Amino acid sequence: MPKTTTATLRAKKAEGTKVTMLTAYDFATAKLCDEAGIDVILVGDSLGMTILGYETTLPVTIDEMIHHTKAVVRATTDAMVIADMPFMSYQVSKKQAIENAGRFMKETGCHAVKLEGGVEMAKSAQKVAAAGIPVCGHIGLTPQSVHQFGGYKVQGREVEQARKLLNDAEALEEAGCFMIVLECVPAPLARMVTERVSAVTIGIGAGVRCDGQVQVISDILGMAGDRVPKHAKRYAEVGQAICTAVGQYKSDVESEAFPADANAFEMDEAVIAELRGEG
Repeated sequence: MPKTTTATLRAKKAEGTKVTMLTAYDFATAKLCDEAGIDVILVGDSLGMTILGYETTLPVTIDEMIHHTKAVVRATTDAMVIADMPFMSYQVSKKQAIENAGRFMKETGCHAVKLEGGVEMAKSAQKVAAAGIPVCGHIGLTPQSVHQFGGYKVQGREVEQARKLLNDAEALEEAGCFMIVLECVPAPLARMVTERVSAVTIGIGAGVRCDGQVQVISDILGMAGDRVPKHAKRYAEVGQAICTAVGQYKSDVESEAFPADANAFEMDEAVIAELRGEG
């Protein structure tokens, strides 16, 4: 499969071919996603909760994001890798946004960066894009603004909210964003956005009419506890499989069923005898 690029994704939108995106935060997982043919791997700041154990994405640092993005880039051959710019790594100024986006590109080898916000972040997105760095926007429920929203809530159900979301999408398109993530947006509104903008729209809880979909990999693999977000579908119970395997390992070690002879290395008995002073 040829390398996925911004041109590839635009062509998919024009053809009506869906774009597939998943999060990944480490070498092994990213390699599997790449081998499975996923178009885009997002190194999301959701790693703060899924990997680092934070309650929200807010504590995640740019150094943490760079560390994980490097590992993902090393694992991929065909997938595009997009790095999330964490909270307060681009909001202070357009200069800060360009500098930190540049860090991601230079230090990790990723292919694009993602930032949250619509009209209010459009000028920063424009400056980053003008510097030659592909930008993915993110509107609707933006997790870095969770406290401002008062929780993780669907965005755009009311007229003014919906109008703002449409304006946000158009502003990001005008700023040069090649892709826009729509999170927790009512499906009819997400369809309207998709039809209005030339940027590739990626839904997460935004219905089937977006140009593609993204999910947090731990949600679809059953590695994030029993709760399955409404926007997700569980495709495997990897978490339970791991727990079962680890429990069996513990039992085998305690009962001396592991390691068996097949798992051990032999040596010449004469050497052992000499060591014991019997030779």
